[in-house]
Amino acid sequence: MQKQQLHSSCKKYSNGIRIYFIGLKLSFALLLLLSLVSPTSSCTEQEKSSLLQFLSDLSKDGGLTASWQDAKDCCTWEGVTCSADGTVTGVKLASKGLEGSISPSLGNLTGLLHLNLSHNSLSGGLPSELIASSSITVLDVSFNHLKEEIHELPSSNHVRPLQVLNISSNLFTGQFPSATWKMMKSLVALNASNNSFMGKIPSYFCSSSPSFAVLELCHNHFSGGIPPGFGNCSRLRVLKAGYNNLSGSLPDDLFNASSLEHLSFPNNDLQGVIDGIHIVNLRNLATLDLEGNRINGTIPDSIGQLNTLQDLRLGNNNMSGELPSALSNCTHLITINLKRNNFSGQLSRVNFSNLSHLKTLDLLYNRFEGTIPESIYSCSNLAALRLSGNNLHGQLSPEIGNLKSLTFLSLGCNNLTNVTNTLSILKDSRNLTTLLIGTNFQREAMPEDDTIDGFQKLKVLSIANCSLSGHIPFWLSKLENVEMLFLQDNRLTGSIPPWIKNLESLFHLDLSNNSLIGEIPTSLMEMRMLITKNRATSLDPRVFELPIYKTPSLQYRLTIAFPNVLNLGKNNFSGLIPQDIGQLKSLNILNLSSNNLSGEIPQQLGNLTKLQVLDLSSNHLIGAIPSALNNLHFLSAFNVSYNDLEGPIPNGVQFSTFTISSFYGNPKLCGSILPSRCGAAEASSTSTKGRSKKAIFAIAFGVFFGGIAVLLFMGYLLAYVRGTCFITKNRSSNNADVKATSRESDSEQSLVIVSRGKEDKNKLTFTDIVKATNNFHKDNIIGCGGYGLVYKAELPDGTKLAIKKLNGEMCLMDREFSAEVEALSMAKHDNLVPLWAF
Repeated sequence: MQKQQLHSSCKKYSNGIRIYFIGLKLSFALLLLLSLVSPTSSCTEQEKSSLLQFLSDLSKDGGLTASWQDAKDCCTWEGVTCSADGTVTGVKLASKGLEGSISPSLGNLTGLLHLNLSHNSLSGGLPSELIASSSITVLDVSFNHLKEEIHELPSSNHVRPLQVLNISSNLFTGQFPSATWKMMKSLVALNASNNSFMGKIPSYFCSSSPSFAVLELCHNHFSGGIPPGFGNCSRLRVLKAGYNNLSGSLPDDLFNASSLEHLSFPNNDLQGVIDGIHIVNLRNLATLDLEGNRINGTIPDSIGQLNTLQDLRLGNNNMSGELPSALSNCTHLITINLKRNNFSGQLSRVNFSNLSHLKTLDLLYNRFEGTIPESIYSCSNLAALRLSGNNLHGQLSPEIGNLKSLTFLSLGCNNLTNVTNTLSILKDSRNLTTLLIGTNFQREAMPEDDTIDGFQKLKVLSIANCSLSGHIPFWLSKLENVEMLFLQDNRLTGSIPPWIKNLESLFHLDLSNNSLIGEIPTSLMEMRMLITKNRATSLDPRVFELPIYKTPSLQYRLTIAFPNVLNLGKNNFSGLIPQDIGQLKSLNILNLSSNNLSGEIPQQLGNLTKLQVLDLSSNHLIGAIPSALNNLHFLSAFNVSYNDLEGPIPNGVQFSTFTISSFYGNPKLCGSILPSRCGAAEASSTSTKGRSKKAIFAIAFGVFFGGIAVLLFMGYLLAYVRGTCFITKNRSSNNADVKATSRESDSEQSLVIVSRGKEDKNKLTFTDIVKATNNFHKDNIIGCGGYGLVYKAELPDGTKLAIKKLNGEMCLMDREFSAEVEALSMAKHDNLVPLWAF
């Protein structure tokens, strides 16, 4: 499966390094300081020769050649530091754009203490001469393309001086070494995260290395249980092994590692309970992250004795019971994440007034009852509060106005009452950007009071599924920054007000399943964000404080990740579909189904070339399906069923992929997939048009990818750095936040190779794509469009690729994309880059 990017549960080494460097011995700090002393004499010929050999093994040197060959003294070379006697003690070439292999000759530098080659594009293996060096104390080759196995070093009585080893974010495979670490008596920190190591986790680091303090093994393929032995680590402060295949329970002796500050095993298959007797031994614990496992039982009362606890992450488990009141004693808590468990009882058992540092409280989908406790409103630093999917009732207290830092508030799927009071209280929340209060306030009236004038920073508002009566209120027109508005599943009547076009940031509007009437207003055809070609430049790139869920396994961290949507389905709109709808060229999803629309389907819909979903079903439309819809090459869902359409179904590439259900209830339609076949003349005509469209599509689609290639060769300019969805292991439940139409599915893991000759057979795998883009890391983004992000990638053999990772409904393309690729694979031209796979 595709690995997640390194994130909060297993941070990049640059963050972790501060943890253990603080505690290193003064002698080690002095050693590093001496390596930076300006030289008073030159390096030896042997050292110079070893460095030049390293240079010669690079295919791209990042400009080092000019620096290293113009001067005779290698102590003056870029990235090289020497001691006072001229001995080379440091080679620090991070982020220099280096490519090629690492030469074993660096192991000949007998005085080398610090070697940093991180954040380059180095490939091949890691020379054993470096790990076995008799001088190197700090070795950092993280964020490269190093691969192969790291073999065990031959057994020897020679003790290795290595103290810090960072090999994270590479392509290493095979069994993780075990005996090698027995010779590292001085080892302090080891980071091997974000590789493909297999096997069991060694546990005897501390028996051989008494100063061992940091072990990070996240995002690998480690299996088996957490081995006993970590209890011998008297100085172990960081233990992270999230996103592996670990099973079993937490061993009792793990809790003897009393210096632990970060204990993190998210997204494994751990079971058992949190032992309340043993956990009190971890009195220095700052982070406890067991999210995404199968932990059961309750939170023990003894957790209140962990006075230094800052992050408590137990979400997505099988835990139950009431929250212990002793949780109030953890006065340094910053994050509480208990979402998707079976906790119950009253939240008032916890005195949140004591948690003055709390910034995030996430209790999504549990079974808490009662009212929202007043003590929560004393958490003045609270930025994100999510209580959705519980059994809370009553009204929101005016005291919530004390939460001046609140930016994210989600209260959906409860039994709250008085929507007018709720909105009146929240309107002055000066920093609130996301407000999700749907599935509450059942059968109340939509507030139309003009005094609801505030929400100056609000970007996302959901008051969906409340069965609210009334009209679309005027106070919504004052939400100048709103980007997504969800009012579906209510009982709103009247027409869509003309001021809707004045919401210049609005790109996602869902008014479906109401009782709105009238014609589709022309004001909707003037919505700025649905007309503009690139909304990314106009939207705030900051992430949500908490992810917004569509399904338990699909979450959004950016508003820009949502598709451009106009959903007016299941209302009482009448009249014609406006021809001006062709202006909404950035639209991804258009739903006009289950209304009383009449007339013909406008040809102008063919201008919506970014459209992924088009639903016109259950109306009174007549005439033919316009052939212009063949231009919608990214259409993955199409429905015109139950109208009065007639004539042949367009015979283009895209239409051949839709099933018969897309055309039910139109007896006058004919086509190859329908029981009613068209006449020979019509079939011939439409077939000719289909072939023409296929050829046009092949060229257009190829030119598109050709443009991406041009971007690569123009310097890999980063266009827009955007986050991506994080997919977590959650169990099934209903959506409490916002309904959206975008999807990640298991089909994304499949890679179909397009045959281009025997020599290229099986050249590319999905794993290659994941590795070559560093797990689709944001630093590799070179472009952003309406359908997904484009990443630069380089395979181990030096081949450069452009990878387009489609989002939204474009991930539902097993059949649609297959038809398009068939056309593209037949196109050959000198100006078209070859298609490798899809």
